[in-house]
Amino acid sequence: MRKKVVILGSTGSVGSQCLEIIRRFPDNFSVLGLSAGNNLKLLKDQIQEFNPKYYSISNSEKKIENSKNISLEQMSSLLEADLVVMALSGSIGLRPMFEAVNSGKAIILANKESIVMAGKFLVEKAKLTGASILPVDSEPSAIWQCMIGEEKNVSRLILTASGGALRDYSPKDLKNISPDIVLNHPTWNMGAKITVDSATLLNKAFEVIESSNLFSISIDNIDVLIHPESIVHSLVQFVDGNLKALLSFPDMRFPIQYAMFYPDRKSNIDLPKCDLTEISELRFSKVPIDKYPLFDLAMSIANDHSTLMSALIGADEAAVELFINEKIDFSDMYYLIEKTIHSHRSINNPSLEEMENTSKWAIENVYKLSKI
Repeated sequence: MRKKVVILGSTGSVGSQCLEIIRRFPDNFSVLGLSAGNNLKLLKDQIQEFNPKYYSISNSEKKIENSKNISLEQMSSLLEADLVVMALSGSIGLRPMFEAVNSGKAIILANKESIVMAGKFLVEKAKLTGASILPVDSEPSAIWQCMIGEEKNVSRLILTASGGALRDYSPKDLKNISPDIVLNHPTWNMGAKITVDSATLLNKAFEVIESSNLFSISIDNIDVLIHPESIVHSLVQFVDGNLKALLSFPDMRFPIQYAMFYPDRKSNIDLPKCDLTEISELRFSKVPIDKYPLFDLAMSIANDHSTLMSALIGADEAAVELFINEKIDFSDMYYLIEKTIHSHRSINNPSLEEMENTSKWAIENVYKLSKI
């Protein structure tokens, strides 16, 4: 029987690659629902090809024939859905994620913002509802795959980071870097926001927090190493000192396909096989904090479970958008995010509404600060 799949964020990088997997395996999956932000043309093309029963788009006035327009929250909790792909970018994914968890869905998670903002709550809620949260970011997915069957024997997690487009630049050269340079990632093909977050390494801090929440590992027992080749996606160290690593060429379809077929694996001729004889070297180094101050800032508050995480997510969302649109310099992002974090009055044990309101406040605060 084919799994019925809902993809929130189907026109983005992860969403589009999910559809590639479905296109390759039509006997295993059918598309129940698709959602997009403003890319109506691509969404229409996807709907024409995959014929979903439901769709959602940010401008609800835009109608598409033969498919019903519903909200993101409704789509993420559809009774018929077997898999819900959370591929939305930013804090907009928080409420649909709540609904999917409350509905006990199998959730393919690419929206790390929701698990950073509310990870502890979502993981505990998933235990009660029977929801499963399956990560598709390459590093958390690698951790997940390496841990299976040995969860009780884990000592440390080691996440790798490419270092982003600016890894070979010195800190003094970063101020006047253009968005075009930052968005030209050396190894991965990703969406704009996550590519900028990769350049600041804030994306990796988010993945550390995500991994801590999903795998119940203390932040203090998670390390990050710069690995320019992006071949070793993460490592797990066990209590006996042994390391287990997952290797593949940098292609998001690997972790996406693994999550979609879990607990099975499937051969896919479209995916590149990793030939170690073609790899000249695998380099690893510590994170240079002077080059990645936003990573250091995020890690300094990574154990905080208050609304501070929502402030961080909102501030980053706004700062990245301002940078991409050339309203601020690359180095301004740290100032705006740091200033917003330190001016926030955090709320412990926040509700969903308090998390959302904090994220909105942080976005507004960054825009206000950028005009001073």
